[in-house]
Amino acid sequence: MEVILLQKVANLGNIGDRVKVRSGYGRNFLLPQGKATLATADNIARFEARRVEFERLSREQLVSAQDRAAAMKDFKLTIAAKAGTEGKLFGSIGTSDIAEACSRTGFNVQRSEVRLPGGPLRTVGEHLVSLHLHADIDVPVTVTIVAEE
Repeated sequence: MEVILLQKVANLGNIGDRVKVRSGYGRNFLLPQGKATLATADNIARFEARRVEFERLSREQLVSAQDRAAAMKDFKLTIAAKAGTEGKLFGSIGTSDIAEACSRTGFNVQRSEVRLPGGPLRTVGEHLVSLHLHADIDVPVTVTIVAEE
């Protein structure tokens, strides 16, 4: 399946690139989320007419992500959770828990922006989590999990 990218997509290409992708990836991810459109002659002409608008929108998103990253530069998050005597949590801390805790502290973070490279957090202590704010911007955040009293 050949598509035209409407946004920058990590490990795939930039705005306006015509790329071949597997049909499932295009049909289930790129097309529904508005990141790409099919590369038909009609869509190519429509894209070229709106190229400036897409590039302006992309620049605005990048600037917004850079501002958010600058605000979160030295941000440390503390989450209280029930834990056993050996430091293991009853349950785990996942992406939605981290996004919710960030939102409570004043930083608007979506669940899809939280990256947990080692899976859910299951122990008390400090953990390094990455926030993927834009295709070019990742912000490392230290998450400290403390046992509830």
